[in-house]
Amino acid sequence: MRNVKVWLAAAAMLAGVCGSGVLPASAQSGFYQVSKADLGGKPGTLIRAERIQDPPVGAVAYRVLYRSTGLSGEPIAVSGIVMAPVGPPPAAGRPVIAWAHPTTGVVPACAPSLRPEPWTGIQGHLEMIGRGFVIVATDYPGLGAGTVHPYLVGESEARAVLDSVRAAEQMEGIGASRYFAVWGHSQGGHAALYTGILASSYAPDLQITGIAAAAPATELATLMEDDINSATGKILTAMTLYSWGHVYGAPVDKVVQPQMQAEVRRVGEMCGGTVLGAIELELAERGIQGGFLTVNDLPKVEPWRSLTARNTPGPTPHGLPVFIAQGTADPVVRPEVTRAYMAMLCKAGIHVTFMSLPGVTHTFAGEKSAATAVSWMADRFSGPAPRNDCVR
Repeated sequence: MRNVKVWLAAAAMLAGVCGSGVLPASAQSGFYQVSKADLGGKPGTLIRAERIQDPPVGAVAYRVLYRSTGLSGEPIAVSGIVMAPVGPPPAAGRPVIAWAHPTTGVVPACAPSLRPEPWTGIQGHLEMIGRGFVIVATDYPGLGAGTVHPYLVGESEARAVLDSVRAAEQMEGIGASRYFAVWGHSQGGHAALYTGILASSYAPDLQITGIAAAAPATELATLMEDDINSATGKILTAMTLYSWGHVYGAPVDKVVQPQMQAEVRRVGEMCGGTVLGAIELELAERGIQGGFLTVNDLPKVEPWRSLTARNTPGPTPHGLPVFIAQGTADPVVRPEVTRAYMAMLCKAGIHVTFMSLPGVTHTFAGEKSAATAVSWMADRFSGPAPRNDCVR
């Protein structure tokens, strides 16, 4: 049990909200099943929505399925949830916060929307509802609807986030406007940054006002190199291999020892985010404890080198402010890596507001920074210009 507590404390991008630990694919209900007819219409088209019972006081919540765009430009369905304050919206509509969740896994059963109370994983949801915002929270492609999630694939994440905002705008009585900010933790921070990078080209009909990210995954090669010797790192690497092997056709068998390939697949098909999930994943990790790769430095071997470079975020658009929170005790996304990304943004002329979280580990960066992040995003809709820590 002590090892489980250590795993949870360092839970990296597995600090997410997988519904019930390890779930079989049959956990998907008919709501998530997609026909060819469902995929008609433009990206962001709402396919269906169903009311979720017993939402937080003062809110209504819906499970949604909407159209988005796959990695090859094909139409796909993506699931998620939409929440809004109770009551009629103002004439001008409500600002939207798009939440991007941390790692829950890479198979359909790991979708946050499958959880009985999926809003519990959205950091700051009560503050957002209290301020009159609509919340959209995508599952990302392959989680819920689909087959395998393109894990840490920036373009895929961003399209799903942007199309979730479009889908919410179509829902009657919600009052979602086209003005939105994006907020994410860990993998979700990676998704938030890519949402800002791609918003103007993929969704010019929307107006993004700011990006907020807690302990974001930025330099993927460094992340893999840092984490491969830890239990968490092995799990995340196995999930990445499983995902990229499916979505990119990357040759996993060339970099994983033959006797370990079944173990890597087993880890790739599990979900994390609950105590049960953590215990199951820790037990699974024991099967690959002694090492499972045939190469010493995966991010330097093709095609993994090119794929990590392709999915490492660069500067966000000039004029779009960024909020970054980082724990000083984070063993997964190291503070100096996040600081280096901030320095790159500053050099590009981006205004960055930085929040240091003394003693905070990776798992709790989103929770500990949520109130400040929500306040910062609220100001991006109607408040003063953000503090620019680049000039300090």
